[in-house]
Amino acid sequence: QVQLVESGGGLFQAGGSLRLSCAASGTRFSIYVMGWYRQAPGKQRELVARITGDRTTNYADSVKGRFTISRDNAKNTVYLQMNSLKPEDTAVYYCNVPIGPEQYWGQGTQVTVSS
Repeated sequence: QVQLVESGGGLFQAGGSLRLSCAASGTRFSIYVMGWYRQAPGKQRELVARITGDRTTNYADSVKGRFTISRDNAKNTVYLQMNSLKPEDTAVYYCNVPIGPEQYWGQGTQVTVSS
């Protein structure tokens, strides 16, 4: 059974940094794309960043230059380093892995950025 568990959220000040982690279990994740999405109150869930098995990355325009996605395949873990935080980064952040026709999601971790 595929499971994704996020951690690292909390309350942060604008301009600060944090790192989110997503620990995966249940399959060999090294071959799959892994991604981070976020959902702010009243808004649709949006892609923040994704990373392929060979570590090709892409980012939403709103986070380019500030966020960095990485993965440690030995630990089945994907990270999101978030720098230069802005209040508009406030959202629930979700880890995602698409496997075939299925989309697997973590439970989410709240990130709140105060101005």
